[in-house]
Amino acid sequence: MIQAGDMRLRNQFITDYQPYVAKVTSRFCKRYIDPSRDDEFAVALSAFNEAISQYSPETGRPFLSFSEMVIRRRLIDFIRKEQRFQQQVPYSSFDMEDEEENLMNPVDIHQAIREYELQKDMEDRKSEIMELNHVLNDFGVSFSDLVEASPKHADSRESLAKVGLMLAQDSGLMRLLLGKRMLPIKEMLERTGFSRKTLERNRKYIIAVAIIYNGPFPYLREYLRFARPEEDGRMEP
Repeated sequence: MIQAGDMRLRNQFITDYQPYVAKVTSRFCKRYIDPSRDDEFAVALSAFNEAISQYSPETGRPFLSFSEMVIRRRLIDFIRKEQRFQQQVPYSSFDMEDEEENLMNPVDIHQAIREYELQKDMEDRKSEIMELNHVLNDFGVSFSDLVEASPKHADSRESLAKVGLMLAQDSGLMRLLLGKRMLPIKEMLERTGFSRKTLERNRKYIIAVAIIYNGPFPYLREYLRFARPEEDGRMEP
């Protein structure tokens, strides 16, 4: 009912779970977050609302687990944005004294920020791979299967990735895929121009690409940036 547009229920749901959002935010930031004044809480609350809209029970993942993942990603984006702003400020403005009035080195601060970014990127990529593996298991596919299932030639990978992108952008086909846990080959034959044999042989790869584009996997989507739909809606086999 909330996803269907009942704003009263949505607002009540968000209100009820504000303590949970504050807890997740404090755990991520490794400090107490004051909902009344910390910007991080507002970012996390917006992410929680986003998670409500994006969540699909068909993935089999609990909503709170999914919402925490979305909150973490939006907080990471927020921190990166803040850091980009700080990097436009002269290093001298980072000079500060500790409790013993010792001057802290701004280069050390910059390096610490950079190391934090790299660590969070690694954690987020790992989280996406684990989440994708969890979703693919429902289709009888593991992440390791994709190494063998991926087309060997770059042109083939690009063409079949476009098939996966087309599938992800078609809500009707995605409902069939997620509902039946099977590639809707019959419906895709005319849309793609590929033969049944080709679609069936590459079903694991196509399913994985469609799920990556349809789900919250921004890092994994970076590996598929070459996939763009053709203007006439058909793929080149």
